[in-house]
Amino acid sequence: MPLPRGFVVTLDRHTQVLDGGRALLGGFPTRLLRLTPRARPLLTGRTLRVTDRASAVLADRLLESGMANPAVEALPPCPDPRYTVVVPVRDRARQLDRLLTSIGPDHPVIVVDDASHRPGAVATVAAKHGARLVSLPANLGPAGARNAGLRQVTTPYVVFADSDVVLTPATVTTLLRHFADPRVAMAVPRITGLPPATAPTWIGRYEVARSSLDLGRHPAAVRPGTPVSWASTACVVARVDALGEGFDENLRVGEDVDLCWRLIRNGRRVRYEPAVEAAHEHRARLDDWFLRKALYGTGAAPLARRHPDFIAPAVFAPWSAAMTVALLAQRRWSLPVAGAVLGVAAVRIARKLDGTEQPYRLAVRLTANGGAGALSQTSALLTRHWWPLTAVGCAVSGRVRRAAAVAALTDIALEYRRDKAELDPVRYGVARRLDDLAYGAGVWLSAATGRSAKALRPRVVGVSRAVSTGRSRP
Repeated sequence: MPLPRGFVVTLDRHTQVLDGGRALLGGFPTRLLRLTPRARPLLTGRTLRVTDRASAVLADRLLESGMANPAVEALPPCPDPRYTVVVPVRDRARQLDRLLTSIGPDHPVIVVDDASHRPGAVATVAAKHGARLVSLPANLGPAGARNAGLRQVTTPYVVFADSDVVLTPATVTTLLRHFADPRVAMAVPRITGLPPATAPTWIGRYEVARSSLDLGRHPAAVRPGTPVSWASTACVVARVDALGEGFDENLRVGEDVDLCWRLIRNGRRVRYEPAVEAAHEHRARLDDWFLRKALYGTGAAPLARRHPDFIAPAVFAPWSAAMTVALLAQRRWSLPVAGAVLGVAAVRIARKLDGTEQPYRLAVRLTANGGAGALSQTSALLTRHWWPLTAVGCAVSGRVRRAAAVAALTDIALEYRRDKAELDPVRYGVARRLDDLAYGAGVWLSAATGRSAKALRPRVVGVSRAVSTGRSRP
């Protein structure tokens, strides 16, 4: 189904308008889109409004490529805004009461008690707020509890909200606007820390700045291989008829990632919308926080079996892999060889940009960005996904020790500046490395128990994906 009239998209912040509006450069992976004479007038500045079939086709292509995002504030309200809230809970009666208070009485709520140790407290809170209670005799985990609630939903949309989040009045109504796009199956808000007790401890303050659930300040399509490669279902609005059987009940962790990726593989869209937020009660005890991070890592092997093309911890083009290997060798020839590789890559990219103004300047910038991205991914491999191998290497090799030290310290310096954490650099750095140690340990544990290293293997694409080209069809 095409995008409806009145649908509005704006170019992503990374998308460049080139040659006086004759071409666009951006998306994930980066591509050059040459606009036909008919398509050029459809863009007004950085905005495109769907008014006919041609504009609908162009808007759809921009969304699919990651070059543009829906202008959520300009989209019409959902014509059928009926939704049901499903809340999976096990104990946590206090948090449940707080969540149901934030939801209010205007929409049906289904509370799924996932075999609480104190079911009476959960039942009392549900009754207080007029919520329907579904009690499970055995603990099924988040996936099974959500599915039990989903089977009771009769409205077109469902909101899954964990008991430890709090919604704002605008959260759901804003997310519903995304469903004007008939391909959107789910929309998620930004997950932030819950005030006022957002950060009672130093690890809590780190989590506010660096929560695994917080996907950042910028809207995006959720898609593997992009900056927003998955989305948490701690709070999510979904189209019921797109969910099918719902979550995979065989997964106790990673069930939200699996659902996102299955929907995307089936041609549906998942939108991340940070214009609205859901506040989450972050873990503030070090032991609890560390175990949760490790638990996230244990989902890697099951996800690798289901989505082998999506799970790679790093993705390199051949040229960026060659550059990285040369630098890691730490020989006299390393810098000259890495520079030569970058130069060849820049020339190849410039040829793809032939016909644009200043193709070599654009190519140099794109190559530099690609090289920086490759080094960032390598840093994450050394300090996060492969840290057990790095630790062994550090014991026997000075080169590994130097590479690990540079990766760890550079990562801390760059991320501390970006995150603006209310925490001193030393404790931030300790938390950052503990975060990586916990997650990496979980990944290796899952690889060992699952007898598969798929989740640990980087992927090198067959051809350079620094930039591809295409033409608009309108």
